[in-house]
Amino acid sequence: MKRLFSLAALAALMLGQSVTANGADLSFSAGETGESSQVYRIGLQSNWDKSWFQTDVGRLTGYWDAGYTYWDGKDFKDNHSLSFAPVFVYEFGGGSIKPYIEAGIGVAAFAHTQIEGNKLGSSFNFEDRIGFGVRFGGGHELGVRAIHYSNAGIKEPNDGIEAYTLNYRMPL
Repeated sequence: MKRLFSLAALAALMLGQSVTANGADLSFSAGETGESSQVYRIGLQSNWDKSWFQTDVGRLTGYWDAGYTYWDGKDFKDNHSLSFAPVFVYEFGGGSIKPYIEAGIGVAAFAHTQIEGNKLGSSFNFEDRIGFGVRFGGGHELGVRAIHYSNAGIKEPNDGIEAYTLNYRMPL
């Protein structure tokens, strides 16, 4: 488990180095789990320089996301996770204020396999996300997101856990 967490940390660090060389955004998130424990996340994002289905209504694009999450335990040992995900974004409109919806599936490595009463079964988990928000001129963004973590039945038990957060993103 420690080896997997160390490898994930190294991969996130290497990604962070390459992302900052190509231009990146920094994000901050705070929220709660379904059982009301606090969740704090910091992340690096790198926008894709591609877009598809571009019309007057909007366009499909995306970004790479690497993040560190701190799970504040009241009735459980504090936990930490590292995650990496490709995220698809549909931006509406072409003005300086652009509403968006996003969805992605990535991977995460947890330091401990239990959060609250939920047993994850393994340090390796998948990260499924869906969110929406608004992008402002200058690259700033404000949104909300729901993220589900589970190992997809690779190892039992597989209780999984959800986090609901408010997110702020800014260019570096």
